[in-house]
Amino acid sequence: MKMKIIIKDNQAGFVKKNGLFVKMITAGTYHFSKTLGYEVQIEEMTGEVDYLEVPHQILQRDENFQKSTVHMVIPDGYAGFLYVDDNLVSVANRREYTFWNVFEKHTIKLVSMEEPVIGKEVTKQMLSHVPVRMYKTASIGDGECGLLYYNNILQKKLTKGIYSFWNYNTEVSVKIFDMRQQKLDIVGQEILTKDKIGIRMNMVCMYRISNAEEFVEKITNLKEQLYSCVQLVLREHTGNYKLDEILELKEQISKEVFDSLKKKEKDFCIEILDVGIKDIILPGEIRDIMNTVLVAEKTAQANVISRREEVASTRSLLNTAKLMEDNKTLYKLKELEYLERICDKVGEISVTGNGGLIEQLGKLMETA
Repeated sequence: MKMKIIIKDNQAGFVKKNGLFVKMITAGTYHFSKTLGYEVQIEEMTGEVDYLEVPHQILQRDENFQKSTVHMVIPDGYAGFLYVDDNLVSVANRREYTFWNVFEKHTIKLVSMEEPVIGKEVTKQMLSHVPVRMYKTASIGDGECGLLYYNNILQKKLTKGIYSFWNYNTEVSVKIFDMRQQKLDIVGQEILTKDKIGIRMNMVCMYRISNAEEFVEKITNLKEQLYSCVQLVLREHTGNYKLDEILELKEQISKEVFDSLKKKEKDFCIEILDVGIKDIILPGEIRDIMNTVLVAEKTAQANVISRREEVASTRSLLNTAKLMEDNKTLYKLKELEYLERICDKVGEISVTGNGGLIEQLGKLMETA
């Protein structure tokens, strides 16, 4: 019994006899005897060849198959980027590929992964197709510094930018450090003054990392170590002063602490930029006593000012009296001024026909 096989223009047929590959046929009409053990499997000639029942090495012996397909092998240590008609479609995820190459052009761009740094030939679009397990990215921002390590061995310093590395045969790591100014708050430090009064102080320390290479070799947990150092230096200097001196010489103590910390900055691979005492917190009873003293001082100052004003007022009156005693015209003018003030307070004034208005008012003042 014969079977009729029709192969369309975009198709190919794989002919087998008794389970063995015979040949590949293209567009046309064919007749095969089923009783003789023939069978045909038809496949569209697009994309990757799906016919996997026969090894590629055997299929390659057929001239039609060889002309119609392209076989690609991804060597060890390479990433393969798959293109169809010069358009990137994916990245290779296995070693070998066989594509139909009749109606579409398939190519693979190979990029070596032996060198850890991903070169400029790999564009951002290409990298977007690569699985994240195959590479890693480090981003160095403003004011930051990166140290690049291959297999835990320092290679170089990285400046601002985005860097990508292959995860192939080298363990790549990047340590990023913030080289900008940073702040450390030392809060609620309990300190005993020279006159045995317990107080609490808040201090702020401004610093920045000065040498990233030395820092990574010498320092772990910088803030914790620096906190302890500032704490000890603050107690050492503050303990040399009495409470009144601490309150008065806060800036001087801050400078002493700053100078002491500058001598220690190389031990931490940092630069101390500024140190200052923010707050001095007194015990409740000491605060009440100081408030009482302050109120007493202000009251005394107010009394002094009041007495000074009284003396000045009396002296002014005495000077005025002396002037009016020596100058009768000035005395009369002053008299008229007071009469004017009296008139402002009086609702009604009766004047008789005897004498002038000023004369009668004057007599009124004499009898008052």
